[in-house]
Amino acid sequence: MAKVTIPIGPQHPSLKEPESFSVTIDGEKIISMTMKLGYNHRGIEKACEERTYLQDMYLIERICGICSHTHSTCFIQAVEEIAGLEIPRRAAYIRSLVGELERIHSHLLWLGVAGHEIGFDTLLMYSWRDREIVMDLLAMLTGNRVNYAINTIGGIRRDINADNIRDILKAVDTLEERTKYYIQIATQEVTLIQRLSGVGTLSFEDAKRLGAVGPTARASNLPRDTRKDDPYAAYGELNFKVVTDTHNDVYGRTLVRVGELMESYAIIRQILTNLPDGPIAVKAPRKIAPGEATSRYEAPRGEDLHYVKSNGSDKPERVKVRAPTLANLQSVSKMLENGYLADFPIVIAAIDPCFSCTDRMIVGVHHPDGELAGAMDWKALRTYSIDWYKKNRGVNFKIKA
Repeated sequence: MAKVTIPIGPQHPSLKEPESFSVTIDGEKIISMTMKLGYNHRGIEKACEERTYLQDMYLIERICGICSHTHSTCFIQAVEEIAGLEIPRRAAYIRSLVGELERIHSHLLWLGVAGHEIGFDTLLMYSWRDREIVMDLLAMLTGNRVNYAINTIGGIRRDINADNIRDILKAVDTLEERTKYYIQIATQEVTLIQRLSGVGTLSFEDAKRLGAVGPTARASNLPRDTRKDDPYAAYGELNFKVVTDTHNDVYGRTLVRVGELMESYAIIRQILTNLPDGPIAVKAPRKIAPGEATSRYEAPRGEDLHYVKSNGSDKPERVKVRAPTLANLQSVSKMLENGYLADFPIVIAAIDPCFSCTDRMIVGVHHPDGELAGAMDWKALRTYSIDWYKKNRGVNFKIKA
């Protein structure tokens, strides 16, 4: 058969965000895959440089609706390091508590999406029912179900009380029992095992070479976890294990995530049992002294990186974000090699992608000889976009609807 290259996206029924993939196939077998970023680019990094650190806290949370606490904490850790601030232990524990609740929320959401992608919609309904329990807990603790706004420079904004602790522990008991059922399904349901086994294979060597992070790496028996490798918040005082698996495929990534749910329940119990007394924040300056810092955080999807550079004002000079999905995209190309086209949606879904977190765009202006002359400003970029669509798509922007 002749090789054929087909486009998937940027609008596709199995992908919840716009992203463009070009897949080269030979019959039903995938030979290679390339992707084009930029369809969801929102310019958050640049927007941060025009706002104060406190305003950036709430903007950074909007990078991702599922990992809002991840990005908020990762950013604020960098700011606090530059400012020389040490947050109270109680604040560190509560940050870790919200982080683990967010991890549970994210993994339950993924479990439902994965079930949906393979036609197991009952699993979607069950796991998303349980996800509501976690979102209600987050609303109780922070006032919000999605963007929690619990962090502030120097600590956290809201404390927790004995009633909150009682409600959390009760909910964790319920979630743990239901997760045991999901583990039973994952280890005994023959249809699910056969559908996911051998799909999206990524060896230990390839995971290490391609820089895989999070459950994607750990399902290839690569024990990368920032909570252990570079402890932050309260994780240096907590006991937990890094869940790994040796299946090296989508099935292994499923087992890792349900295993991590059980670890998160244990971590939450430790946090609430050993929660220190004391204040929840220290006073922070409005202007941050000149300096730079890189912060790491173990998001539900893997290692999140934030770089912040200050210049002594109340606004950062530079903010740079490397979300975990970007780190895992090289691995996706490898996973798809020699796989079947029908497996494309679940292989993509198995890294739990967030393309809103990932998308970046740099447009360079080149001289005819190929040398880079500089970057486009907004006006030049808009003009370029209009001209490109006129030339390549026949779009006339002067015609009114």
